[in-house]
Amino acid sequence: MKDIRERTFDFALRIIKLCQQLEEEGGVSRTLGWQLLRSGTSIGANVEEAQAGQSKLDFISKNAIALKEARETIYWLRLVGASNAIRKERLSPLLGEADELARIIGAIIVSAKRGKK
Repeated sequence: MKDIRERTFDFALRIIKLCQQLEEEGGVSRTLGWQLLRSGTSIGANVEEAQAGQSKLDFISKNAIALKEARETIYWLRLVGASNAIRKERLSPLLGEADELARIIGAIIVSAKRGKK
């Protein structure tokens, strides 16, 4: 089983590839891609920062930001799909992974708040 750092890194790579396709489309698709790129790659960056948290509160805070970014990424993926910029079949696995990442990060936060890290 991959750890959360690996999963968020792999997810970010998948988001980058999708955003490259949106970039080529131009127009609104390009703008949606920029938003998706920011949030989709930020998840892993914040999870990585959390690993070096200066305190338990810092660890929780960075993971909370990662969770917010995962939720935002789900929004942008849904919007890209609804706008027909990318086939929904291509987005479905990314939406599933973003949802799983959000659930895992949420569980990490709950666990940390209970005193486990």
